[in-house]
Amino acid sequence: MLTIQPNEDYILSILKKLLDTPSPSGFTAKVMNIVAEEAAALDIPLTWNEKGGVILTVGGLDPSRTIGISAHVDTLGAMVRSIKSNGTLRLTSVGGFTMHSIENEYCEIHTRSGNTYTGTILTNHPSVHVYPDARDYKRLEENMEVRIDEMVSTKDEVLKLGISVGDFISFDARAVITPSGYIKSRHLDDKASVAALLGLLESMKREGWKPLHNLTFLISNYEEVGHGASWIPTDIQEMIAVDMGAMGDDLSCKETDVSICAKDSSGPYDYVMTGRLIQLAEALAVPYAVDIYPQYGSDASAALKGGSNIRAALIGPGVHASHSMERTHKQAILNTAKLLAAYVGAN
Repeated sequence: MLTIQPNEDYILSILKKLLDTPSPSGFTAKVMNIVAEEAAALDIPLTWNEKGGVILTVGGLDPSRTIGISAHVDTLGAMVRSIKSNGTLRLTSVGGFTMHSIENEYCEIHTRSGNTYTGTILTNHPSVHVYPDARDYKRLEENMEVRIDEMVSTKDEVLKLGISVGDFISFDARAVITPSGYIKSRHLDDKASVAALLGLLESMKREGWKPLHNLTFLISNYEEVGHGASWIPTDIQEMIAVDMGAMGDDLSCKETDVSICAKDSSGPYDYVMTGRLIQLAEALAVPYAVDIYPQYGSDASAALKGGSNIRAALIGPGVHASHSMERTHKQAILNTAKLLAAYVGAN
């Protein structure tokens, strides 16, 4: 069994860089370029799929088999649905989150001309001093608006800024790495896993180890809307989706654990692969949890639904408050990289 020592400084540094880069589904070119730059620095061959996702390839000692490993760099976000007469913006969601989770959040509006404007997401009744129903006002998409940090009070004034329907809106990640090792931020789903994969690749170069079989890394950019890895290269026989582990009622996962998902909304994951991951986690003495996620789907789910002839498994760092203000611990990310290395590495 291969054991590695992930480079903590590298993983946390690239994670912070990813988190600080806006990338809602459909608006991921900038963050994908960061991934491409890291791949070049690590001497990893790279190609692009037609959706703008990245495919990285690493040759194995035995090329008769190919294992796919995926993580997604796209995040939740929004788009401008319409410009209101008072100069605020109505939004439409990109990805599945509650309106409560973005209320009072700072955001950026990204125009097609390349200009960016800041703003704040509020309800239409934001003040208890003005609206008697402010506390009970339903947090629905149609009841939310973006207050732009510019001198605008009419639709025409907003249009003159170059803001238009269909412009993307990103949420301020507010990423913080605490001295105790916690990472609190939006969009740890799934940038924490992307950092783990890059840490795995960095360890290959630094420690000089090779995988047993060929590896294809899929960094997808449409997972949050359901089709990130609906197409994968046809030479992949088995696939591990690396995505955040959920926490809450009826779940045993913690922020320090590696989550091993036995079943999600798409059905059970491969019994043999899941069992092997459990055995390796125990052998490595890596804290882990096996859970069922009935309101969850992954890139492996998308690949299976897309007709791929593969076996699939799902693991990832435990994340609290998914699709809200999330938090994980660095140990969960480092241990995710360790478990992956043990699964794909040559003895």
